Amino acid sequence: MRSTWIILFLALPFTGFAQYAISGRVINKSDRQPVADASVFLNNATVGTKTADNGTFTLTNVRPGQYDLVVSIIGFETVHQNIMVNKDLQLPDILFTPKTIALKEVKIMSPDDRDKYYQKFKRLFLGVSDFAADCKILNPDLLDFDFDRTTKVFSASSSDYLEIENRALGYRIKYFLNDFKNDEKSGIFYFEGTAAFSEMKGGRPEMRKWQKNRLKVYLGSSMHFLRSAIANNLQTEGFRVLRLIRTPDTAKSLTGIPRFKETLVTKPYLNVNDFIHATEIQGEYALGYPDCLYVMYAKKWAHQAIKNPAAPQPANPAFLDDPVATTLIFDRAYSYFDENGIIINPQSVLFEGSWGTSRVAELLPVDYVPGEVRD
Repeated sequence: MRSTWIILFLALPFTGFAQYAISGRVINKSDRQPVADASVFLNNATVGTKTADNGTFTLTNVRPGQYDLVVSIIGFETVHQNIMVNKDLQLPDILFTPKTIALKEVKIMSPDDRDKYYQKFKRLFLGVSDFAADCKILNPDLLDFDFDRTTKVFSASSSDYLEIENRALGYRIKYFLNDFKNDEKSGIFYFEGTAAFSEMKGGRPEMRKWQKNRLKVYLGSSMHFLRSAIANNLQTEGFRVLRLIRTPDTAKSLTGIPRFKETLVTKPYLNVNDFIHATEIQGEYALGYPDCLYVMYAKKWAHQAIKNPAAPQPANPAFLDDPVATTLIFDRAYSYFDENGIIINPQSVLFEGSWGTSRVAELLPVDYVPGEVRD
């Protein structure tokens, strides 16, 4: 359990360009023998490798931040280990436990029902943006679906890593679906998983397209916002943050989805020190506020994008006119995030609006740097 709090926030430069190495060894817990050819990678990043014959591995070009180190191979339980990278690391031996095979209940589903649920899954998981049209799940047979007609919860799981090809952003993603739920009564959708990114190969035109699309996804994103907050340049980067007072509305909703009364405090804009705090853990920060946060991004204007993409930006825009915005609703006192701008405990906060509609088609690796394509 975390102990820490709140100390005065000190603005720090984004140090994502520093790079470190992580080394270690994987051994079988049962016989203490090395495990060769195991996959070792940083969850949701582009860094990964295989263990050598003696079980050793080295991950290079790792940027600072908190990561979930994943070790997997057929026949063994997958290992997850949280690590904070702010220097070169030599890890203690990682013990692999042979997997106990458990029989899974088989749900019989007609081909028509399966196709219906798969199409629904794709809309929720990949999204419905232009980029989603360029995303393809190569092995959908690994998916299982369930819909509880009483609770109105649609859920899904994968028996192994899904292979996803994103030709819009130039990534191949191996994604193990840990949790996927769409609650139609509350309107809350949540998914999380373990992912390994790799760069797709392409010519210069494709590389330029991928760089452009990745930057388009990054600008205004939660990753962009949190990195800008650490560097204390939110306003320069185009963000404005307001207080949003949100209270339950006792009036009955026809849809059954809870309703709320909202009051937006339009002045003044909140300062970064109002909602971002440092912790005693180097490279980890706390995001929290007594009310909701209303985050606006001024460099993507919804009405201009629809009416006239080439329209010039206003010199002094009215940020409440029609900005791209996200409401942050806190379920816990704090959400924690690292130097890469990644929230460590994602169930602590709910996104409504722009960030809440982002799906796998817009998913960037946690070690993404604007303008860079890694080998």
